[in-house]
Amino acid sequence: MLNGKKFYFVGSNSYWLPMLENTADVDKALDDFKASGMDVLRIWGFADLTSGSGTQTAFQVWSGSTPTINTGANGLQRLDYIVAAARARNIRLVIPLVNNWQDYGGMDRYVQSMLGSGGLHDDFYTNANIKAAYKNYVKAVVTRYSSSEPAIFAWQLTNELRCKGTLAASSSCNAATLTNWVNEMSTYIKSLDPTHMVSVGDEGFFNRAGNSEWEYGGGEGVDNEAYLRLPNVDYGTFHLYVSAWSKTYAWGDQWIKDHAAVATSVGKPMVFEEYGVTRSTGQRLTVIRTWHDIVLANAIAGDMYWQFGAVLPITGRTHDDTNTIFTDDAEYNELVVQYVPRMEAKNA
Repeated sequence: MLNGKKFYFVGSNSYWLPMLENTADVDKALDDFKASGMDVLRIWGFADLTSGSGTQTAFQVWSGSTPTINTGANGLQRLDYIVAAARARNIRLVIPLVNNWQDYGGMDRYVQSMLGSGGLHDDFYTNANIKAAYKNYVKAVVTRYSSSEPAIFAWQLTNELRCKGTLAASSSCNAATLTNWVNEMSTYIKSLDPTHMVSVGDEGFFNRAGNSEWEYGGGEGVDNEAYLRLPNVDYGTFHLYVSAWSKTYAWGDQWIKDHAAVATSVGKPMVFEEYGVTRSTGQRLTVIRTWHDIVLANAIAGDMYWQFGAVLPITGRTHDDTNTIFTDDAEYNELVVQYVPRMEAKNA
C-alpha cells in the first residue's frame, strides 16, 4: 500500500548515484530511469571515509574514533540534490543508511575506528558507543528531510546485514543479536519519522532450525520472517545471486516463492530487492523471464533488479559489475520497459 492504495512496482538499484560528482550526470541518470516507467530507485545513503577532502562523496568523515557528518558540497548536499531531482520526476527513493560490507565504509568502519584492530563485525550491533554513533548519523540524514517528503519511499537500516562482514563475527552472534538490533533501530527511525516506511535491506535469509542450507538455517544470523513481524518494519526484502551462492536457477525459483509465502503469512509486503544474472552466462533473458513470471503469479509487491545502468554525459557508462542492465542493452526493453506495465497491472 502507498497512500492508501495498492502499489505493485518495478524499480532498480543505482548505488552509485550519490557518488556522481556533477549534477548533469545525476539528471541524465534519473531522466533515463523515469523514461523506463520505473517508480522506485534504491541508492546508497552512506559514504563513510577517513578523509573528506577533494570532490569524492563523503557523507561522514572519520578522524580516529570520531565521526563528523559532512553537510558540505561533497557531502549530504549531494543527497539533497538527488532527493529534489527525484521529487521533480515523481521517483521514489529507498535509502539504506549503512553497508554490511566495507564498500563506502560500512559497519566495519565504525568498528575499526571506535574499537581498533580487536573489533569484530557484530560489535556494530551490540556496542553502545557504536550504536550511538549510528543513531547520530541516522538522525542527521532522516531529519534532514520532511516526514512528508514524497521522494522518500523508505528508510532502510542496512544493506545486507549479517553477523559477519569483511571482519569476522564473534561466536556469540546469532539471529537474536540481529533481530534485537533491527527492532531497536527501526523503532528509533519511526520516532524520528513516523510517516515514511522502514525496511531492513536484508538478503532474505531464514532462521529455520534443522535446515542444512545456510540460506535457510540461520547461519548468517539473519531472520527475514522475524524482521517482518516487528511492529516498525513495514515491508520485507530479499536478494538473489545464484552464482555467488553456488545455487541453481531452479533453486532461485523456489527462493522467490518462499518469500511470497512469508509475506502472505505475516500480512505485509515483500520486495524482491536485488537480483542479477551475469551477462556472460548467456542465460540472463531466459532466467529473468522465468523469475518475472513467478513474481507476477505470487505475493511479491516490488521487483528491483540489480542494477540499472546508464550512459552519462560526463562519467560515461556507469559501473558494470556484469549484472548491470544498461539502457542500451538488447534485453533492456523486454526485461525493464515491457515488464513495468505487466507488474503495474496487479494494481487493478
